[in-house]
Amino acid sequence: MKDKIVVALGGNALGNTPEEQIQAVRHTAKPIVDLIADGHEVIIAHGNGPQVGMINLAMDVASKSSAATPEMPFPECGAMSQGYIGYHLQNAIREELLERDMQIPVATVVTQVIVDKNDSAFENPTKPVGAFYSKEEAEKLMTEKGFVMKEDAGRGYRRVVASPLPIDVAEKETIKTLVDNNQVVIAVGGGGIPVYAEGNKLIGIPAVIDKDFASAKLAEILDADYLIILTAVEQVAINFGKENEQWLSTLTISEAEKYIEEGHFAPGSMLPKVKAAISFAESKEGRKALITSLEKASAGIAGQTGTRIVK
Repeated sequence: MKDKIVVALGGNALGNTPEEQIQAVRHTAKPIVDLIADGHEVIIAHGNGPQVGMINLAMDVASKSSAATPEMPFPECGAMSQGYIGYHLQNAIREELLERDMQIPVATVVTQVIVDKNDSAFENPTKPVGAFYSKEEAEKLMTEKGFVMKEDAGRGYRRVVASPLPIDVAEKETIKTLVDNNQVVIAVGGGGIPVYAEGNKLIGIPAVIDKDFASAKLAEILDADYLIILTAVEQVAINFGKENEQWLSTLTISEAEKYIEEGHFAPGSMLPKVKAAISFAESKEGRKALITSLEKASAGIAGQTGTRIVK
């Protein structure tokens, strides 16, 4: 094997409906299998923004229209999204491997990611989930269920949940065993199901863990050589979209932190990717993070493109 690589796929790259997703993952599987064919150990993480939103919305609408349909807690919606995305993704990767006569098993691990229930993120929930409600409905939900509801761009009120940092991965030993036995593993889907430990129990908590931070934590736990965070662009840029736009091939941690301080990276898109890359690169000497597009992943590993974040 050359390198152990954790690849973080964006949820928006997986399609918004089951039909779209089946088509999207066939495209996604090819560059992933290219990395495996190059001799790398590959572990796949992914987002679930559109998918978990769809599931949560469907359950909200169903429970509002029929007393026979129960409300579905948000951690359970996350678990559903992991299974449904993993089902499509593992089948697409398996098919691509077999097309190349590569007999490598692929498995999805429904993954719980441990967070601190006292994380300061819970004091200021910001991540919108689920259906839109009127002001009156929102106030009722806040009173009866203790939800935090915020107005969303003139479209109505939505529930918002926290986005805490990941501390550990509950199924890490299972994932390690599969990886050590040369299996392709899909894990921490959607950032993982957020849970906190209470004695021997793991208790689900309504939250959304950023999938880039969860991917970085998984890569750290597995002692990966590379964390590849995939995005829509080939490289990271400063002054993005301006006349003095500059694409970056290598960033040291100190340079990346300087650019963050100067406000070069948008909070909803590139900022969490750069922060996650920093957290992995600084966790141990020799670890490298790469931010690039899906199609350029192999070229990025070869040093031909992408943005590397190094210690």
